[in-house]
Amino acid sequence: MEPSVKSHCLSPGCSIQVSRIMRPDDANIAGNVHGGTILKMIEEAGVIISTRHCNMQNEERCVAVLARVERTDFLSPMSIGEVAHVSAEITYTSKHSVEVQVNVIAENIIKGAKRLTNRATLWYVALSLENVDKLVEIPSIEYVSPEEQEEGRKRYAAQKLDRIETKQRNEDIFLPAINVEPFTIGYSQSSLIHLVGPSDCALHKYVQGGVTMKLMDEVAGIVAARHCKTNIVTASVDAINFHQKIQKGSVITVSGRMTFTSNKSMEIEVFVDVDHVLESPKGKTHAVTAFFTYVSLDKDGKALPIPMLKIETEGEKRRFEEGRSRYLQTKAKRMPLAHKGQ
Repeated sequence: MEPSVKSHCLSPGCSIQVSRIMRPDDANIAGNVHGGTILKMIEEAGVIISTRHCNMQNEERCVAVLARVERTDFLSPMSIGEVAHVSAEITYTSKHSVEVQVNVIAENIIKGAKRLTNRATLWYVALSLENVDKLVEIPSIEYVSPEEQEEGRKRYAAQKLDRIETKQRNEDIFLPAINVEPFTIGYSQSSLIHLVGPSDCALHKYVQGGVTMKLMDEVAGIVAARHCKTNIVTASVDAINFHQKIQKGSVITVSGRMTFTSNKSMEIEVFVDVDHVLESPKGKTHAVTAFFTYVSLDKDGKALPIPMLKIETEGEKRRFEEGRSRYLQTKAKRMPLAHKGQ
């Protein structure tokens, strides 16, 4: 059954739905749709509704830009031939931020069955089309209740604090590996270099957040596949923070490395470095970072054991323990939900 969605907003135009069928070029060789494809669709729905809302009451024309994606779980893989229905709703606005909550439903149009595959929360800011460095004030929405507004304010404060903390620790360096052995971090790490072209950009000639997330998922998937040598699928994505705009003509380097493995999952850290080759002599700077979690599946879609990661340096040991901490925190959060559903 398609889950019911509780409305948070009474203002007109607070929700939309976009749909499209999944094609072979959306999926891997096993027929599972890439997590990056779903992330891109989620972001496209978010930017449509946010940009539409921000221009409803503002005289100054503007476009919404993705600032952050909260943790996103992939509850069920989507397959070729299924229809993805992406529903987006504005749930909170501050002076300069819009919160959008998104549900993704997979529909088997032959059998008529539907299931929830993703939930995500995204935060946008609005930039003036005439001056992309200028933040435009966000029109407020009318809430169902004062309690809904207060809960939104708490979420806004929490994500703002996390963005600040993430930016402060965003100084790590990704080094190339030499003389690597199987199951080491250096063996599976991967990088992709991409020139940002017009098709990657929105109205303001800066790259769309969904394009960046799709590239990040592709690199993380390569890392996971190199480590396991099996079919892999995206299980979840930790909070993604966008720390700077990436303009057309820039060169981005998307790099991924394994940080942690449990018995049935693996965590990959992904960096996006941007080089504004035409305008800045400073070289590369971190623009986006996130942690992707993958699982390995057999031909019947059942989870396979993950090969243990071989740790070689103190830095790798530290990142492994940090990954273990994130894994245990997520596991602890899921246990009450599992008992509740029994």
